[in-house]
This record gives sequence, C-alpha cells and structure tokens, in this order.
Amino acid sequence: MRSLNKVMIIGQLGRDPEMRYTPSGKAVTSFAVETRRVWTSADGERHDESEWFNVVAWGALAEICKQHLTRGQQVYVEGRLQTRAWEDPDGKRHHRTEIVANEMLILGERRGHAYADEDEEPDFNF
Repeated sequence: MRSLNKVMIIGQLGRDPEMRYTPSGKAVTSFAVETRRVWTSADGERHDESEWFNVVAWGALAEICKQHLTRGQQVYVEGRLQTRAWEDPDGKRHHRTEIVANEMLILGERRGHAYADEDEEPDFNF
C-alpha cells in the first residue's frame, strides 16, 4: 500500500531562525512561517486568515536556513509533517506538529546581504 506525507507552503518568516546542535553534533534549525488567506464572503465582507507553521530543518539545510533567512522574508518550504509528543516535568502531555523541511527556497528580496560586485549575486536556491 502506498502513502504520501508531503507539505508545500509559501509564507513569511515570523522570527529569525534558531539553530542548535544535537549531542552528536548535528545542526537543527527551527523557525515559524505564516501563510495568509484573504477572501470576500457573499455579503461583501472581507476576511483575512493566518495560519502558522513550525518548521524544522536538519544538517546542511539547517545551517543554510540559519545563515540566509531572517524575520519577514518570504520563503517556500517543502517537507513532511511530523507530530512529536512529550511529557513536561509536571506530567502534562504535549503535542507539536511541525514541518520537517527537505527543501527551502528564498522568494522575493534577499535582505541583509552585501555583495562586492553589484552584478554578482550568489544562487540562493538550495
């Protein structure tokens, strides 16, 4: 039997990425992406809806995300959904669903980067 777990989103970073390392030394970066949906209902009322996604990147992609992404940038993220569960010190059970990224593309402006030659821009499609 086949199955599929694939997510693709385009949105804006809600905060700068946070990177840490596992005890074995593997890089992991997390950040939040907001997607928005705007529509007008039949009665002419405008609606604006936001959805926030927690994103986690591992290894080389984690390091790239930390180095190149900043709050407010538009980004394309592709990956899979994963739900983690844990118990806090008080015994309360928690769940968190996140996107485990396997691809990231910076869209729109690439902020915070200075180039020695104006005609020379690096390829940011990772």
